[in-house]
Amino acid sequence: MADVMKLNVITPEKQFYEGNVTMVELTTTEGEIGVYPNHIPLTAVVAPGVLKIHEEGEEKKASLISGFITILPDAVTIMAEVAEWPDEIDFKRAEEARVRAERRLASRESGLDELRAEMALKRALVRLGLKH
Repeated sequence: MADVMKLNVITPEKQFYEGNVTMVELTTTEGEIGVYPNHIPLTAVVAPGVLKIHEEGEEKKASLISGFITILPDAVTIMAEVAEWPDEIDFKRAEEARVRAERRLASRESGLDELRAEMALKRALVRLGLKH
């Protein structure tokens, strides 16, 4: 049996995931990270990206929009604003959000909240990236 650590992913609505994992991969504001058991303690800000949960012999993927991660040698806790399994994502809606965000960014209209439009585009792209 490989080394494992406890992973908890919590959203405001629910306990999204709880279990023993061999590795976790995600995106932080500092870049992509992979966390194995016995990692040094760390706290980071989660950025939109794909959460890869490695269980023994299996990998699960979910969209992770934003939040915080706390890493201890034997446990990882992710407090996420939004976390979704692929079967929970409305891909038609995500595609429509992508198109809207791209149009807004291309328009360069005055008063445009560019950061908000960029974040909307990133969220849509993360969700669409999980489409099978």
